[in-house]
Amino acid sequence: MPRIVVDVMPKPEILDPQGKAIVGALPRLGFTAFSGVRQGKRFELTVEGPVTDEILEQARNAAETMLSNPVIEDVVNVEVLDA
Repeated sequence: MPRIVVDVMPKPEILDPQGKAIVGALPRLGFTAFSGVRQGKRFELTVEGPVTDEILEQARNAAETMLSNPVIEDVVNVEVLDA
C-alpha cells in the first residue's frame, strides 16, 4: 500500500529546545561535526489503492490544518512513498 509522508518543522524563528538538547549531547557522544539541530515531526498516511491528485491534496490540507500548528510550524514536505 502506498504511503504519503508529511514532514513538519518548527518555523525558523521559533525556539527548538529539543534540537538544542540534541546538539548539546552530540559532542559528548563523539559526534563533533554538527553545529545545529532542529527537530521536527514525520507523519505517514497509508492509502488504500492508488494515490490520486485529490488524495494528495487532502493530505496537504490535513498537513496544514491538523498535522501541524501553522502558528509555529511549517509543512516542509508532502510526498508519496510506494509500498
